[in-house]
Amino acid sequence: MPSFLRTHARALIQAGILLGAGVGVGLLVLPPRPVTPDLKAPAPEVTLLGERLDVNSDKAPAQALEIARKHAAGTMTLQVAGGPPREVPRASLGAEIDKVRLGQLIQQARDATSAMRRGHQGKKGPLALPSPLIVNGDKALATLLRLKEELDRQPSDARLDLASRKLVPEQPGYRVDVYATLARIDEAFRQGAANVEASAEAIKPAVSAAELGNVTFDEVLGYFETHYSTTGKYEARTYNLRLAASRLDGHVIPPGATFDFNKIVGPRNEASGYKIAPVIAQGELVDGIGGGTCQITGTLHGAVFFAGLEVVSRTPHTRPSGYIRMGLDAAVAYPTINFKFKNNLPYPVVLHETVKDGIVRAEVLGPKRAQTVTFIRKIDDISAFPEVEKPDPKLPEGKKVLSQRGVPGFKLHRYRIVREGAFAVREQWNDVYPPTTQIVRVGTGTDRDSPLPADDQHPEYTADEYLAITQGPAVARDSKGDMIESREAGKSGQAGWTEKAGFK
Repeated sequence: MPSFLRTHARALIQAGILLGAGVGVGLLVLPPRPVTPDLKAPAPEVTLLGERLDVNSDKAPAQALEIARKHAAGTMTLQVAGGPPREVPRASLGAEIDKVRLGQLIQQARDATSAMRRGHQGKKGPLALPSPLIVNGDKALATLLRLKEELDRQPSDARLDLASRKLVPEQPGYRVDVYATLARIDEAFRQGAANVEASAEAIKPAVSAAELGNVTFDEVLGYFETHYSTTGKYEARTYNLRLAASRLDGHVIPPGATFDFNKIVGPRNEASGYKIAPVIAQGELVDGIGGGTCQITGTLHGAVFFAGLEVVSRTPHTRPSGYIRMGLDAAVAYPTINFKFKNNLPYPVVLHETVKDGIVRAEVLGPKRAQTVTFIRKIDDISAFPEVEKPDPKLPEGKKVLSQRGVPGFKLHRYRIVREGAFAVREQWNDVYPPTTQIVRVGTGTDRDSPLPADDQHPEYTADEYLAITQGPAVARDSKGDMIESREAGKSGQAGWTEKAGFK
């Protein structure tokens, strides 16, 4: 723990100890006015942390210590802003026994002339000794900082349930204040309390239900579809697709507002419900938590692109993806790589994304579609992919297996032309997809009978040198809807092109 945190926590706890000693003990020990001790009155029953304690017994110190230890070894209920209660071991919250103070409390309970006994004189019920527990600030702070990551909750904006066409109200978020909570835990220890309410700062949602009363979503302003495998091998990836899509489905973006994918969808980790599935990391396909989320982002980017919305932040993948054309993909990685777009229309828009029957479909909904949008992509340069051989002791010596098929690198221009009536606006971007290394594993093992794994089953990557896709009301409707494509295969758009180009 950084030294400044330890200093802060120690100062806070010392202040709490002084306050507890002055208030918590003072109210129990010091009588409100002078009281003459009644030496003939029977000694009162004494309790410690809810358990009876025979203070006049020789075993009282050991018994009291055992009661305190049992209490310190128990759990405390931590409540956060009305959320589900969390049972937390007191030991992890830094519970320690002040043995010197415990001995002093026993002595005061034995002494009929002590301020404690005189303060209890004439009262009914047992004499309850103050709790001897104190908090270790370093331990408590370390636990609270860890719990904060789990307990903090982002606000949830009001949204539309497009299946039932009902309004889902907003949910406020909160941010735990660890230092204020630390002080509350210290006070709870001194009072012997079983529960403590964490101190939390409320975070207001950006969109409330009241703001969505007049939202109209009669037409699709832009849409896009990608495909995914429905085989059992990709069950975890499909689960991640549905989970990520559910986080943004029905989200309403007011005019002028910016949609932040990472903020709305949240962390892709096990705590958020995501599973392990293939992801692209530094140009290689590896297993990772939340694999498949980028397909949700890419499909959404396509819908946003054809709706004519302003793309604020978008990053291409480090290798082309098989489920989407180059230039329309969008990579995300929480919290570093994000996808953002702005609603530059004069009315709210609604996001709708579904994952069903092998198709991911994203839609941007609004009152009326007025714009026709064209996507144009031109490949400017293609570079060969490198090949590396990696020794593998699990393979028989000399045997080779293609574990990752190489993909050439691409540099391209992409354009968006937005037409509305007699007006048109053109935007231009440059994308770079580095070549993906081809990896061949070469056996160094001695077991010549071990079976060989299959080569990488991904097909050769092909991409049309020129591609144009137009979507919108100006497109003549056909059986496939209001979208048409025009493409020229060129050098890289036909099967077998990598071999013809001299790539390995």
